[in-house]
Amino acid sequence: MEKDLLMNFLMRPSKHQTFLDIAQTVSEQATCIRRNVGCVLVNSKNHILATGYNGVPSGAAHCLDLPCAGSDFPSGEGLDSCEAIHAEQNALLQCKDIYDIEKCYCTVSPCMTCIKLLLNTSCSILIFPTLYIDTEPLELWKKAEREYIIYERLIQTRQ
Repeated sequence: MEKDLLMNFLMRPSKHQTFLDIAQTVSEQATCIRRNVGCVLVNSKNHILATGYNGVPSGAAHCLDLPCAGSDFPSGEGLDSCEAIHAEQNALLQCKDIYDIEKCYCTVSPCMTCIKLLLNTSCSILIFPTLYIDTEPLELWKKAEREYIIYERLIQTRQ
């Protein structure tokens, strides 16, 4: 019995993994055909403040149904032609108080615009499993003396 409890504890996903799993699930709602991105904003008590995924503004035709002018560009290019609002931007719009944010979990590291927006909050830690094609935004984040973690999954599943 005691060994089973210990194994269950050892197999329990970390907070980072749990919030990244939630970000991944949220990303499945994305309506952009180029990339699905999810974001979870968390406070210092590890409570979720807001979530967001990338997609066109409310009421607009989804790129899944009617591709926008940016849909044919490679990742990291043609951002001004893309009509999608980024996951981080949508999460910030949903957050009641941006000064409660401690951590931002994203399925990919944020772009420059999203880094600038996050720098204007109390967010001090970014956690993501994948680097965006442009890593310059992370230099700006480090310059502001904030932390980021490239998180690699250690536990595959809980049994």
